[in-house]
Amino acid sequence: MNPRPLDALDRRLLQALQLDGRAPFSRIAQVLGVSDQTVARRFRRLRTTAGLRVLGMTDDSRLGRSSWIVRLGCTPDVADRLAAALAARPDTLWVGLVSGGTEVMCAMRPRSRQERDDLLLGRLRRTPRITSVTAHCLLHHFYGGSLGWLTKINALTPDQTAALCPPPAPPAAGPVRVDEDDERLLGLLREDGRATLTELQDATGLTESVVTRRLERLRTTGVLYFDVQHDTEPLGQEIEAMHWLTVEPAALAAAGRALAAHPEVRFAAATTGTANLVAATLHAGPADLYVYLSERVGALEGVRAAETVLTLRQVKQLTYERSRTPGNPGTAR
Repeated sequence: MNPRPLDALDRRLLQALQLDGRAPFSRIAQVLGVSDQTVARRFRRLRTTAGLRVLGMTDDSRLGRSSWIVRLGCTPDVADRLAAALAARPDTLWVGLVSGGTEVMCAMRPRSRQERDDLLLGRLRRTPRITSVTAHCLLHHFYGGSLGWLTKINALTPDQTAALCPPPAPPAAGPVRVDEDDERLLGLLREDGRATLTELQDATGLTESVVTRRLERLRTTGVLYFDVQHDTEPLGQEIEAMHWLTVEPAALAAAGRALAAHPEVRFAAATTGTANLVAATLHAGPADLYVYLSERVGALEGVRAAETVLTLRQVKQLTYERSRTPGNPGTAR
């Protein structure tokens, strides 16, 4: 059954939540020119029909931590279980099956060098039927994080965008320090970015004023941002592709900035490895992907080689929902 397409109000609500995931329904309703009840009703419906979830995410670069993309070649019989095992890990952000089901790709954010080495040098290499492991450190983000793809769908007017968009976090002067209470708050918001102050207070044992103060600090320092998890098919996007581009070093920054401006791009970063620029894109179908590759990627200066792989199934987007994903965890845990 084809997913129900979203109407104009659905799209405006999604983009509003991408701009400020914790904005009260009353404020969103005022900006969109509808009632609070309408916004709440649409939000509940989109949770069911479009997989909508608002999640509090951590910008690990603000904490002095690195991010990686790991590509795992494997035999087809282990791919589902390997993907599920990686998705269940708290240090993975995105997990997908690509390349005809013989490759698992995941984005990971290890909290320490020990966690990184334990996964890359230990567990994965001991997992049966993995045929190759390549790990790519993300050196610079051109697009992604708080800049979600929904900001590009042009559902809101410039005035509506300005009314909902919070002030940007200032450039980082150095790693931000967080304590155990901050970590507990970040963990709770990772499960539900719209958890109320009362819910956060009850779960942490902190007073409401302390919760408010800590949330404000985490947001203004850029450590905490809010992202929207959603299905792409109701928005007319049937294909998700990953592109690994080999770019002349002198042209890398310009190519990255150009990719970030493409409406198809939901993520772009400079990376280590043979390919030094990686991007994730969304497309309505194969014909649109062909046009994108031939006319947009092909026009980038300095690109010497390009590899494109399709995501056959996304196992984890921002959070792992076992009920929506087949397969049982394997040894990569």
